[in-house]
Amino acid sequence: MEVSKYGLALHTTTPELGLAIANFSGGNFSEDFRSQVWNLERELSSHLHQYLLDFLKPQTWQDIAFIAVAKGPGGFTGTRIGMVAARTLAQQLNIPVFAVSTLAAVAWELGERENAKIAVQMPAQRGQVFGAIYQVAADGLGLTTLLPDAAFLPEVWQEKLASGDNNYQLVEAKSGLAATVTSVLQLAYFDWLQGKRPNWEEALPFYGQHPVDL
Repeated sequence: MEVSKYGLALHTTTPELGLAIANFSGGNFSEDFRSQVWNLERELSSHLHQYLLDFLKPQTWQDIAFIAVAKGPGGFTGTRIGMVAARTLAQQLNIPVFAVSTLAAVAWELGERENAKIAVQMPAQRGQVFGAIYQVAADGLGLTTLLPDAAFLPEVWQEKLASGDNNYQLVEAKSGLAATVTSVLQLAYFDWLQGKRPNWEEALPFYGQHPVDL
């Protein structure tokens, strides 16, 4: 029987750090749920560990059953820092780590209606946009990917949007994305309920564009 019943999520794809933790002993997130966002800018890499330790209290690492992390798209350095931290913790604790799309987390924030379709776009480098389309699962427990995360030229993205049934909500992800760390945690929890236990080696970042050319 599993003793650890907490999920921990990190969001570092922007200059902000988002952390969330929740207890799911009763089969769902309990009242023991908290999240916080800090604007760390360039201090993220040097302060992440201390923020994690302070945020975790009064829980300990032994209470954590899984880790969730925003995998991008987003800033290259911040995304890499979060992914490395999540993979390292998961490896040391021997627990699963769920890598969740930044765009999917934004979609889940809006996807309150069952079967709702959400198209998410985010500014990218070199005049491109990141885009993806999701649909809320029929049972309301997670998202189905209709169009995977990718970088598009604006005209190609518009063609993708026009080629569907247009029965979707279009949202642009610009700011405050670290606050969707709660959605990162919830989406990971839905996968956990389905019995998924991804190894830390499976958690890979999604940069979308080659960082050398950014």
